[in-house]
Order: sequence, then structure tokens, then C-alpha cells
Amino acid sequence: MRGNLYRRLWRWHFYAGLAVIPFILVLSLTGAMFLFKPQLDRWEERAFRDLAPGVEVAPSLQRAAALAARPGAMLHSWRLPERPGDAAMAHLMLADGTMEDLFIAPSGQVLGAMAPEGRASAVIQRIHGQLLAGRFGAWLVEAAGSWAIVLVVTGLCLWWPRGTGSGKGLARWPGAGVVWPRLAAGRRVLWRDLHAVTGFWVSGLALVLLVTALPWTGLWGAGFKALREQAGWVKGAQDWPTGGQPPAGEGLHAAHDHHAMAGMHHPPAPPSTATAGDARVFDVVIARARSEHLAFPVLVVPPGPRAAHWTVRSEAQNRPLRATLTYDAVTARPINRETFAQKHPIDRVVGYGIAWHEGQLFGWANQLVGLVTALMIVVLALTGFVQWRRRKPADALGVPPPPAESLGKAALAVLILLGLVLPMLALSLLVLAAGEGLARRLSPRAARWLSG
Repeated sequence: MRGNLYRRLWRWHFYAGLAVIPFILVLSLTGAMFLFKPQLDRWEERAFRDLAPGVEVAPSLQRAAALAARPGAMLHSWRLPERPGDAAMAHLMLADGTMEDLFIAPSGQVLGAMAPEGRASAVIQRIHGQLLAGRFGAWLVEAAGSWAIVLVVTGLCLWWPRGTGSGKGLARWPGAGVVWPRLAAGRRVLWRDLHAVTGFWVSGLALVLLVTALPWTGLWGAGFKALREQAGWVKGAQDWPTGGQPPAGEGLHAAHDHHAMAGMHHPPAPPSTATAGDARVFDVVIARARSEHLAFPVLVVPPGPRAAHWTVRSEAQNRPLRATLTYDAVTARPINRETFAQKHPIDRVVGYGIAWHEGQLFGWANQLVGLVTALMIVVLALTGFVQWRRRKPADALGVPPPPAESLGKAALAVLILLGLVLPMLALSLLVLAAGEGLARRLSPRAARWLSG
């Protein structure tokens, strides 16, 4: 590798690592925890599962009991029990506009309640996707993910084997320091090898995680959606959020969303005061939803301000198992059935990627691979930080000096391509370049602190 190219890659790698290490640690740890969302949710709901056998009343009576327990509440969705003996869950909008999950036993007894936003998996997801900072946090996550892609690619280029090993035994093999660490070559080499070898093994899986996260991001995700719409690559509703926000005007949440329900001037009568015909339709829809044996969790959504029909939808994290059924609001007659296989090929590719990202595509094996990947990324971040601390001057940041040659056409073309593919990377790179340039021009002390 030519000296100038190597120095340029090393400089990009340094800046990328410096920018994303704190975010990488947070995203890796929260991502590792979110892999086990089904287990976390089941543990939190353990008091409402495997209930003692008893008399089971009609779903409409269970619904009436839930609404009677919360006067003025409106039913947003009804979640079917995962197994016989489990409680059903009513997702309610309370009179004050807040949301609550109420658990109802098959006998109609109200067992307890949970705040949806207070669930462990919901908190972990907000940290992972938005750093608890809303849209600004989502932008930071997108920028960190974009820089992490640069970090992985430049890391592969920097640590790719360029000669034979040195030392004794296995340390002399060409794979030493790349495929396995040299344990007896000294502390400095060991830290370098732990970083390089971990990066070598995890780079492919890390890139898959980073790329599959892009459709969820705000800027990239919005651009991807606009491109699909312009190219006619849309078939059915998008079922993943962008920038932490559900797709406007699409999907289950838009058909019966919290804000629409709260803003209605004349909401329909709550089911607790509904007619016998309404109760019969609810029971029929629940019975038909059960007979479909959809993947858990299965939500039954009543007609709302934007949808004049009943919706039954599997919200399984393994997206290829999802399906959405609609039924007539008055007769409960089946109207439509939409499965994952009917979606546009691009949506299916994204769906497979999201299911893999969340560790649900292949069950526990996918969770295990995701966990190992997250832990290896943590090792990569920590060893990179240790190397920087060991090498940097005591009174400087230690930024590698810029190459003597100006940016060539090939490197410029790569930067432009990266900017087009990863717009948040381009924006942050411009800010970084402008900030460094100003610091070097206006303050010799700052210039010395940067480079040491």
C-alpha cells in the first residue's frame, strides 16, 4: 500500500474511531440487550402468564371488564394471549391521553397494568435508536453508524496482511496478528493484535448490522423511502420506522394511531357501552384471528378514524412471519389478507435484514450470533481506545498528520460516493474538516494539540 494512501486511511480510521467509540459502546450494549426482547417481555409479564385453569368468558366480556376498570379509556388494540392460560392484553388510551397495557385473565378478571414506555425493552430501544434525545439523538446514531462503516472498511485496509509474521512458532506464520493474536510478542503488539484480529473476524457481521440499520435512520431512511416511491418499488405499507418515528400515513399505527385518537372531536362510543352487535363482531374477529395461528404478538385493532375495518396483524420481530388481515367493521367478513411474501422484493430484503439485526430471523442461534458480534465490537472499541491512550502524546490529541500529497482523483471519487450513499457521513465530515481547518488557521496552540 502506498505511503500517502496508508496515511490517509489511517487518518480517516483515527477520526472515525475517535468519533464513534462512545456511541459504539452504547449501541453495542443496548443492541445486545434488545436481542433478547422476547425473553425480557415474557419475564416482565410473568405474573400474567400460565394462569390457573378456570372459566373462560367471551372476549367481549374481557374487553368490557378492561374498559370498566379504566373509565373514559379507548381501546387502541387487543393482543391475543400467546398460549392458552395466558392473559390477553388491552392497549388503552386513558382519559388523560396516556397509554396503558392492561392484562385481563380468561375469566375476565383485570390482573394488572404496565406503562408501555416503561418496559425494559422500550427503554433499551429508545436508547439504542435515539439515545433518549428524540430526533437529534436519532441523527447522532445515524452519523455514528455511518462513521462506523468507514471505521470497519478502513480498518480492514490498514490491518490487511502485507508480509510474513515475525517471531517464533505460530508468530512467524502469515496469519499471526491477523487471524490470531501474537500472545508472546509484548504488550504493545498484543493490544494491536487483539484489535486487529477481533476486527478481522467481526468485520463482516458488523457491516451487516450497520447496513441493515440504515433503513431505520432519519436522513438515510427518508431518502430510501423517497427513492422507492419515485421508482415504483413500493407494494403495501412500510412496516418499519424511520428516525424513531412510524411511517406517516402507513401501516397499523397510522390507521389507528394515538394522536388521531386523542384528536377526535366525536370519538365512537367505548366498547363498554357498545351494542350487542358490536360485542358479537368483536368475538367473531377474535375467533377468526385465533384460527389463523399467526406469529405472536397478534394485535386486533378496532375500526378507527382512518380505517373503517377491523385489523388483525402479527407484529412478530421475525418479519417474514408477519401477516395483516382486515375484516368488515359490521359483519366481520374477511376483506383482505397481506403476507410478507406479497411485499415488494426490496421490502422483503429489508425485512430479512431487520429480523437478522434484531436477532429473530433464526431464533436463539441468531440471538447468539448477534450477542457474540456485539461483544466483539465492544472489544474492538476498548482495544482501540487503549491503543490511542498508549500512543498519544501527553498534551495532545495525537491526530495522524495529513499526507503530503493532495487528495487524488480516486480518493475524491470515493469521498463523493460515500457522501451520496451516506449523507450523514458527508455532513459530519464537512463539519469536521471545517472545524479542524479553522483550528489550525486561527490557533497554533490548537494545531499543536491536534497533532502533537
